[in-house]
Amino acid sequence: MLYTNTFSDYKLIDAGDGEKLESWGKIVLRRPDPMAIWKRSKPDIWENADAYYHRSNTGGGYWEYKHKLPESWNVKYKDLVFKVSPTNFKHTGIFPEQANNWDFISNKLANHKDARVLNLFAYTGVATTVLASCHINEIVHVDAAKGMVEWAKENRDLNNLQDEKIRYIVDDCLKFMKRENRRGRKYEGIIMDPPSYGRGPNNEVFKFEEQINPLIEEAIKLLSDNPLFFIINTYTTGYSSTTIKNVLNRHLDNSNLKGNVIADELGIQIDNTNYFLPCGFTTRWSND
Repeated sequence: MLYTNTFSDYKLIDAGDGEKLESWGKIVLRRPDPMAIWKRSKPDIWENADAYYHRSNTGGGYWEYKHKLPESWNVKYKDLVFKVSPTNFKHTGIFPEQANNWDFISNKLANHKDARVLNLFAYTGVATTVLASCHINEIVHVDAAKGMVEWAKENRDLNNLQDEKIRYIVDDCLKFMKRENRRGRKYEGIIMDPPSYGRGPNNEVFKFEEQINPLIEEAIKLLSDNPLFFIINTYTTGYSSTTIKNVLNRHLDNSNLKGNVIADELGIQIDNTNYFLPCGFTTRWSND
């Protein structure tokens, strides 16, 4: 399992019985998590959460606020600041397990300031902000949801990175990549985090199992002659990291890319324990 302890403003206090208890800065949230089927280790502290997300039997859910909270607040990862806001779909705008990937891309780009990186299904732009903090040549941020792109710009502005070259695109990721390939544009790094299911800006239906092969095919064609990395994240149930590694390797067999592929679970360590909460998985190709 890949995990990191570099996100100092986030802590997984406990997990179990289908839920997780987390601190985001000074605010404690209680949220459902289907992976946490073991028993809680600290059952007496769960009622201390500032807000509790209740899942509905008919889908979706709602937040119960035990204390009045701001609409949003900020947390720090290393020297960066990100906006946190509880959404109607239980999310907060940040997936803290991705800090392992943020550390990875920061290290890869340390000596490659001329790099161009494409961030697909880029959500609230946390990875985009990490990329911008590396002061590279260009970042292209693509997401089908206009509201998420606006949130991403807020994260950029919180870190005074307005002078970095970032292109924010509201579009279907596959259609965008096809246009980029026709234009002959190239990237040294690509990150993608395709959903299990979704709809594009024109109500296009997205299904992971149908789209993952075309996405990888187009992405590989966009990589430059000297690429650094290609990262695929997914939270889609029913698959394993080996599944996506096999999919990626099949495409790599038909390319000239040389390097290494790793595939593993992403996870978060439960505070003061040797237990880890699995949180999807990542597949990474890199040039070393």
